[in-house]
Amino acid sequence: MKHVLQLKKRILLPTASLSKDSILEIVSYLLTGGATTLINYMIYLSLLHLKADYLAANTVAWVFAAAFAYVSNRTFVFRSRNRVGKELFSFVSLRFLTLLMENALLILLVQYCQFHPAASKIAVSFVTVAANYVICKCQIFRKPSGYLHADSEKNHAAARAQIFQKEELQ
Repeated sequence: MKHVLQLKKRILLPTASLSKDSILEIVSYLLTGGATTLINYMIYLSLLHLKADYLAANTVAWVFAAAFAYVSNRTFVFRSRNRVGKELFSFVSLRFLTLLMENALLILLVQYCQFHPAASKIAVSFVTVAANYVICKCQIFRKPSGYLHADSEKNHAAARAQIFQKEELQ
């Protein structure tokens, strides 16, 4: 392992396959995703407390959470420069698929397994969060071909300069 990330001088994590930009993106996604999940849960649990049906509560919570998620993912996580209209349509369409999946899993857990709606929501969230990250990363906020992040571009330029210097010395 050539590259390691040292945390608190005791824990070493391999980072050979993760760039600084990738790690920053994942951390940003976890923070904004945590905020999105908090918004989702607060609305869902509030509506359950008001005796709303669990599927209706989940769908209303999804609307508010999805709106927050789009803005935060576009701005802070993926730093997208794509056209808003097309990107927003893709975001809502693909996130709607995860809403359908989430509602189906809630039906399974609440109606067939007899779990409480709040506990079911927590269990289902693990699947939803993972699916949403993959969808956002691979489909919605995809970088245009040939795109290099500014830090990555600097690293590539420095590497090319080092190779050029080595060739001159030989």
